[in-house]
Amino acid sequence: MTTNQSTYATTRRLGLTGPSVFPLGLGCMGMSALYGEADRAESLATIHAALDAGVTLLDTGDFYGMGHNELLINEALRTAPAAARDKALTSVKFGALRTVEGGFTGYDGRPEAVRNFLAYSLQRLGRDHIDIYRIARVDPDVPIEETVGAIAEAVQAGHVRHIGLSEVGADTLRRAAAVAPISDLQIEYSLISRGIEAEILPTARELGIGVTAYGVLSRGLISGHFTRERTLAPGDFRGMSPRFQGENLSRNLDLVEALRKVAEGKGVSVAQTAIAWVLSRGEDIVPLVGARRRDRLTEALGAMDIELTAADLAAIEAAVPAGAAAGERYPAAQMAHLDSEH
Repeated sequence: MTTNQSTYATTRRLGLTGPSVFPLGLGCMGMSALYGEADRAESLATIHAALDAGVTLLDTGDFYGMGHNELLINEALRTAPAAARDKALTSVKFGALRTVEGGFTGYDGRPEAVRNFLAYSLQRLGRDHIDIYRIARVDPDVPIEETVGAIAEAVQAGHVRHIGLSEVGADTLRRAAAVAPISDLQIEYSLISRGIEAEILPTARELGIGVTAYGVLSRGLISGHFTRERTLAPGDFRGMSPRFQGENLSRNLDLVEALRKVAEGKGVSVAQTAIAWVLSRGEDIVPLVGARRRDRLTEALGAMDIELTAADLAAIEAAVPAGAAAGERYPAAQMAHLDSEH
């Protein structure tokens, strides 16, 4: 059962040098891209509801809808109460190169590109600074030291508050941290994506770097709402995702049904159980929930009221053992861009 009092502290610090934020962040990507059409009015209402609930961290990328998502956040913040707007923190990923048709053609981490991307993001967001700035994927042709160094210059100039990283491995994490303080590593982490536990998470903790965990519901796969019969809309990224294909989907949804039994035993939802599990992994981890609707946001926020006992955690591990997921988390071409997987 849930309680009226959150099980978790009211804030979590992103590493030794980063900001203190609400224990859950709002990932805004789905409001603009990769999951089919989104309802603009409902997206704005969801951001407002998140701010009203105390959420402070809004996560986006300049390539989400080719700037659409940043403009959406701009509008949401402009029309939010001043108190909520003042507390809001923006976390922005940059560097992805796109085509008019929406394809991805690589990443650009050159210092001059960093400065260019930043200028456009500040304009679209309507803000004089970005709170956390990070390259979305490591540019294989540019040393991470150069990319991070350029962000560090933007920190010195007051255009960026904190430096983040995204989907990097332990070695890259160390190299980046040797250049400038890193607030957090944004990386996929969920019950069925636990690869960071072996080396990346221990390294982040050794270096005093926090984690903003995305994909905590594995793009809806382990939300308890996805079914075998569901037809995906045109343009929905999941139509190409290995974990949503054929036998992989059936095997993964079997894991969800096992998790559902644990959730029902506590009187909570599958999604809440999955989010609560990520919250339980440590005070240095902030899950990002990709809610596009207010009802899904409300469900996600309910995860903060769930106390997972040792018995609960054992039951969850038994239902969804580490490494049990069928299929990779991205198609092969995208996996090749993940420094965290090398």
